[in-house]
Parts: sequence; structure tokens; C-alpha cells
Amino acid sequence: MPVGPLSRRGPIRVQPFFGFRNSGRLYLNARAIRSREPVFEKRSFWRDFATMVGQYLSKEVPGLPVELEYRLPDGRVLRQKSQTGPEGYVRFDLALSPQCPQPDRTRWERAIVRWHTREGGDGEAAAYILTPGTQTQNGVISDIDDTILETGITGNLRAIARNWKRVMAQMPSERILVPGASAFYAAIGGNPAGSREPGAAIDALTPEARVRPVFYVSSSPWNLFSYLVTFKRERGLPLGPVLLRDWGFNRRTLGKEGHGSHKREAIERILVTFPHLRFALIGDDTQKDLIAFAGIAAAFPGRIAAVFIRSVTGQPLSDEALHAREMIGKAGVPFWSGSDYRAAESFLASAGLDCAGGVERLVRTTSQGARD
Repeated sequence: MPVGPLSRRGPIRVQPFFGFRNSGRLYLNARAIRSREPVFEKRSFWRDFATMVGQYLSKEVPGLPVELEYRLPDGRVLRQKSQTGPEGYVRFDLALSPQCPQPDRTRWERAIVRWHTREGGDGEAAAYILTPGTQTQNGVISDIDDTILETGITGNLRAIARNWKRVMAQMPSERILVPGASAFYAAIGGNPAGSREPGAAIDALTPEARVRPVFYVSSSPWNLFSYLVTFKRERGLPLGPVLLRDWGFNRRTLGKEGHGSHKREAIERILVTFPHLRFALIGDDTQKDLIAFAGIAAAFPGRIAAVFIRSVTGQPLSDEALHAREMIGKAGVPFWSGSDYRAAESFLASAGLDCAGGVERLVRTTSQGARD
């Protein structure tokens, strides 16, 4: 009899998340759970609902020995052993000693995660590591909800109740892409958009490297990693490391404080890891992204190439948001705001996303268009 997604006796598998490295360190997170590999294909309402329930109500496997193996370009093999914590997470922070130079151009590299269970089962999974190139000057850090993926939820319980089906029973192919996002992200990532087979497993296809590395920072739970990767693959969006949240039951992780602190800490970690890169920050006006981005721009002078805020709520800026926009201006960071990326995509294409000058021209033009 097939084992259901919520069974305590389901097969143990380790899901590696996308990692990243510089010349001195490699970072990779993974999670051990009892479940089969999810298949995000449209079937029936109740089967789709069961699939999503299985994503949210995962059965974690604590105390599982896990090993990371990474083969360097020069042939050396590095290994690091660890074990999963109470929520099934394992975090690898692998020192590359002697240092392993980054490639000239951004690329994905492959590692292997292996595990052994007390039940006598061995397993392994491919893990993909994003490595920005030394000749790359600019990168992208983007939010997900309402920045690329429409949720219809702007923070109140009534909106959540109204959109429960979208969150709990729709497969990635049914979700609504933010207008103009595919072309916009294809341009800002540096490569034309492509498409992937719907419902394909993460490891079935090696991620496609873009000219500019793209990172995603979101307050969604780690449980949705596979779902979000499938959505981005199907819509031709750039793939990149996704820094999500562990939804623990405490005020820091569930409240507004948890959202803001998680996003800022994640962005700071990326900036510190890749000091040679300037980043375009992309978010929306539903979860105070503008305020978080302003703090980052002030704390890291010269590191932010541009700030893009998608207008979702249609509400005027609060005093706090107005102050944040003023901070971004004082930091000399170009700012764009609009409801539809198609208003910016044509300028991105013509400017070629030259963050040393082209983006400033792009943002100035699109911001003027948004006000007209």
C-alpha cells in the first residue's frame, strides 16, 4: 500500500536547498523529512489539496547523520558531516581551504548529500551551488510573494480566508504570475526566459545559470521550497538560492518582527558573502520591503544598484515608507515603483542592465512614467 504524505512510516529523504559559495566558504541547507518526492501536477481538487497539506504538515526527521561531498574544480574532494536538528534541518558551512577561486562567469556547481538511516536505508541527492563569477559586477535579490507570485493577500484575515484555495489547493501551473515578471526577470538576470517541463522534480533538471546571480528572500516557510522552484521553472524565471523562514511557533518568527528581521538578515548575509557585487533589490509594498531595503541601502553604501518596489495595495505611502524612500534617495540609489513590470521591461532591454549607469537611466525614466 502506498505511504501517504503524513505517514510517520514514510520513506526518509533529505531535500537539499540551493546553496551558494564564494572563494572561501560554501553554504548549504537541507531538511530531512518522511515523504515521497512531491509531484505538482494538476489532478483533482482533493488530491491537490492533499499534496499541499503534505507540504505544510511535513514530518521532520531529527538526529539523522548527513554528509556533504563537494568536488572542487581542481579535483580535490571536500566532505563535511553533520546531523539534523529538532526540526529536521541540517546546515553546512564548509571552509574551502586552500581557497577555491570563483569562475570568471556565474555558474551552478554540483555537490552530493548522503544520509544513512537507523532502518538500514542509504540515500543520496544532488545539491546545486550557485557560484557568482569574478567578472560579474551585479546581482539581484528578490522577494517572492506578490513580487513574482500573486497571492491576493495583503495582511488581513479576511483576505487570507478569501484566498485559502489559492494557497492550499492550487498547483504551481495554476498560480498567477505577476504581470510582466517573466520578461522583466529574464532581462535583469541577463538571459532570455526559458521554460521547463511542468511538475518536474527539482533534481531532474540542472538549474540554468544566468549572467547575473539571482537570490530570493521570502517569509514563506521552507516547506514550500520545491513548490516555489517548480513555479519558477514553469514560468521561465531565474533560479537561485531561496532564503526562506522556519515557521516556529513564537512571536519572533510569526510576527511582523520576524518578517522584517529575517529579510534584512538574509540580505546582509548575501552582501557580506559577495563583497564584489552590487545588487538590485526587488520587492513590493505589502510587507514593508521598502523600509527593509532603505535600511540596507543606508548600511551598505555603494552596494545597492537600484530598488524596485511593485505597487500592490494601491494605498498611499505611510510616513514610515515616505521616510524610507527619502533614505534611499539620500543613499544615491535609483528607485522605481509601479504596478506592472511591463512598464520597466522595455527600458531594461534597451539599457542592458548596466548597473553602473544603465539602471540609473532606466529607473529615472520608469519612475517618471509611473507618475505620469
